[in-house]
Amino acid sequence: MLLQNIRARIGARLNGDSEAGFTLIELLVVMLILGILAAIALPAFFNQKEKAGDSKAKENAHTAQVAIETYATEHGGSYAGATAAELKKIEPTIVEAGSETVGTETKPKGEGIVVAKATSDEYTIQSRTANGHVFEIVNVAGTMTYPCTPPGKGGCPTTGWGNG
Repeated sequence: MLLQNIRARIGARLNGDSEAGFTLIELLVVMLILGILAAIALPAFFNQKEKAGDSKAKENAHTAQVAIETYATEHGGSYAGATAAELKKIEPTIVEAGSETVGTETKPKGEGIVVAKATSDEYTIQSRTANGHVFEIVNVAGTMTYPCTPPGKGGCPTTGWGNG
């Protein structure tokens, strides 16, 4: 009985009946397939952080637009004198961009809102991101445009970011 048992086990081993698991080649093929799939899928996720920052800047620009329209309502329909600090008084969630002095000129620096132009009937609001993208809302005599830089990068299409 013992001898028959041993013969059965040796026969099964030689026939490959009791072998379980994967060969090294099978494992390498699976790893190669996973690597190819990862190489295809991962680039789509690389710029998501940049797009999220751009989306935040667009939201901030819209918030500043609502605040500057409120400012104009409170100042007889004029946008003159509107600054990011004035808009922050109306809407505390607005983040003002910092500034730096270059020669005699003060330029915005960092992320946040800048009121680049504010006259009696026109304004330009800029919303800047940490990576240097700028999203604008420009109101010239009631006509709105939404330019952004750099065009074609992140959340800035070549045609502008808003549809009016």
